[in-house]
Amino acid sequence: MRLSARFPTALAAALIAAPFSVTTASAANVSLSCGAVGAELELCRQGAEAWAAKTGNTVTIVSTPNSTTERLALYQQLLAAGAKDIDVFQIDVIWPGILGAHFIDLAPYSGGAEAAHFPAIVENNTIGGELKAMPWYTDAGVLYYRADLLEKHGRTPPATWADLTETAQAIQDAERAEGNAGMWGYVFQGRAYEGLTCNALEWIDSFGGGEIVDASGAVTINNPAAVQALDAAAGWVKTITPEGVLNYAEEEARGVFQSGNAVFMRNWPYAWSLANSDDSPIKGKVGVAPLPKGGAEGKHTGTLGGWQLAVSKYSEHAEVAADLVMYLTSPEEQKRRAIEGSYNPTIAELYSDAEVLAAAPFFGDLYSTFTSAVARPSRVTGEKYNRVSTSFWNAVHSVMSGQSTAEASLASLESELNGVKRRGW
Repeated sequence: MRLSARFPTALAAALIAAPFSVTTASAANVSLSCGAVGAELELCRQGAEAWAAKTGNTVTIVSTPNSTTERLALYQQLLAAGAKDIDVFQIDVIWPGILGAHFIDLAPYSGGAEAAHFPAIVENNTIGGELKAMPWYTDAGVLYYRADLLEKHGRTPPATWADLTETAQAIQDAERAEGNAGMWGYVFQGRAYEGLTCNALEWIDSFGGGEIVDASGAVTINNPAAVQALDAAAGWVKTITPEGVLNYAEEEARGVFQSGNAVFMRNWPYAWSLANSDDSPIKGKVGVAPLPKGGAEGKHTGTLGGWQLAVSKYSEHAEVAADLVMYLTSPEEQKRRAIEGSYNPTIAELYSDAEVLAAAPFFGDLYSTFTSAVARPSRVTGEKYNRVSTSFWNAVHSVMSGQSTAEASLASLESELNGVKRRGW
């Protein structure tokens, strides 16, 4: 099966110069999977074009589903079949343990470049002593807010979820009274998919409810703090949050916020550059803060996200593909992506770069949010992580949609996850 029959592709480069660090005698064409959330696809294409111009190779861009759940399913299908459709895979931070057996070790091609990247991400990408992927950009959930509306109504960015709830309700009601009937207080990713796992883990961790499965492999999700967190979140739906949030992914939430119809939004850093683009109705009116704490004894937290680049072991041009990976994950390319698209670098020194901070000031202010984000339990659960996450987001969605109470849903989830675990992960 060739992906070109199912997914749009675009030629990303032309032959110009001799290979940069590739020893092949003739030019090669490699295929690169790219997401298309926000400006992601265009930035990916530009980076691939620059590498191709430098090396004399060509790149075919393969546009894959934006939904992480759908993308993982596609990757698993292709890799299980040993398909050669994609040479370089863009993979989520939680996938090295799931897909790593299908990727080459990049260490022989890196020249030690991984030492400049955040050690925790490099460790995450190292499976069985092999570097299965290079960090491309990191992520953590953050809170976007309408700075102009908070100033207008004499409010400050919320420290706790209770503060957010009260502020969102007050501003929503006041703005509606002034004629904006479409104003909502808070939007986020509430669809039953991996994005809801990220949001719900943030709620639960901020209340001190743990990480679903702890580092020892014990299922810890059924606890009072987790119940309290989900009860609070469920209370937002149809009060400060539209019921439609139950089908929102990243772009649906951004669409509402960027159109001027929400006070607060939870999203990833990529939304900053789009919210401040020339055609954005809210350009210059947006602030970014850490996500709220669960309460006075809670903590600010954000789920660790981010994407990596890996080379398929079924690639016919593995050396060339590895060279593309090293170029795209280089300091120069990460700096360009940070400035043009507010994608968080995985190289620490770029967080003190004046040009990067001028483009995305919150990178410096929220540095600790990005370096101490809460991780999903993908390493400890390994190949079973997808089943764990699916069970978790379905349990949370049932609470958010009013089909179950938090207490009953988490008790059932605990039993289900212990069944998935059985004698071990």
